[in-house]
Amino acid sequence: MLVVDDDLDGLELARVILAGAGADVRACASASAAPETLSTWQADVLPLDIEMPGEDGYMLLRQLRAAGHRAPAVALTAYGRGEDKKRALAAGFDLHLAKPVDPAALTSAIAKVAPRRA
Repeated sequence: MLVVDDDLDGLELARVILAGAGADVRACASASAAPETLSTWQADVLPLDIEMPGEDGYMLLRQLRAAGHRAPAVALTAYGRGEDKKRALAAGFDLHLAKPVDPAALTSAIAKVAPRRA
């Protein structure tokens, strides 16, 4: 999966948690780096931060969808109110997780949306 978060500590934490659960994880510290990574590698799930400088997670998801990337997307955000969740789901995210994310909640959420492999 491709994790995108401008907060380097949060990015590394998500990478370690997901890799520890057995996922093949790539990490990008900016929205602008994600399309390049996905040009040479296919992600099964896209955990994306919402609040990033320049291009936010909503813009990134629109860009990725327009480019044909259909992997499920999980919003990882400090915005945890009900209206924030509704906005993320309306924007095309499959799930919304408020930070700080509990490791078990993160792996469980990813497992819910990850494609099943035979």
